[in-house]
Amino acid sequence: MWIAVVLLAAAVLGVGYFRYVRRPRQAAQAQAAAPAATAVQEPARPLGGQAEPIALPPLDASDALVRTLVREISDRPAVAAWLTTRGLIRNFTVVVTNIAEGATPARHLDPLAPTSPFRVVEAQGTLEADPRNASRYARIADAVDSVDPAAAAKLYATLKPRIEEAHRDLGNPEPTFDRTLERAIVHLLETPTPTGAEALVPQTKGIGYAFAAPQLEDLSAAQKQLLRMGPASVRIVKAKLRAIAEALGIPSAHLPAR
Repeated sequence: MWIAVVLLAAAVLGVGYFRYVRRPRQAAQAQAAAPAATAVQEPARPLGGQAEPIALPPLDASDALVRTLVREISDRPAVAAWLTTRGLIRNFTVVVTNIAEGATPARHLDPLAPTSPFRVVEAQGTLEADPRNASRYARIADAVDSVDPAAAAKLYATLKPRIEEAHRDLGNPEPTFDRTLERAIVHLLETPTPTGAEALVPQTKGIGYAFAAPQLEDLSAAQKQLLRMGPASVRIVKAKLRAIAEALGIPSAHLPAR
């Protein structure tokens, strides 16, 4: 591997040298006289704003504190169900990383799994999702809608040292979890809002259904998971995500158009 890298570098340098020496002298002098343009990029501001001045316990002993703080921003049953699990900060970090990468985080959110099966109906010879499926995710949409964006941003800033620790343990190449969180939010906001009449076809492999429209079936697993929540829930989730993004300090230019 190291030999291959060295040879590749030598080849690139050789090509660069050849092109440089064959360049006319006048062009080289003109380039030398021109001032070098350097792009000045301002460092990204940390997301979340001002943290609460509290002492944070070690990462693997932080569940009790997380439960206390999260209950202050939402008392919905879905949130309470998630708080019964262990390793809450690690779970949050993995879920957000999955979404940022386009993967569905469903297997990390077992307490929030729907209890009723996914249903389809036939309309004029076309399979569609049964409108009753929306109730399968209503409690999740309700929990998301209950969150105060400013409180969520402050909670994130408060727990960020432990979140960053969990982020490093995952081996994530991004320098800070802020960028992962931003990518996850933007990725979900890029999901089209369903009409509720999207045609479905049986999966060619395994069980379940796929979207008949290629532009929907080609979406990431995370985006298709959001689509299955139904039009009303998707609108609620996307509106709240945008509000949380703004409260976190994500520039509006980084977010998809409304």
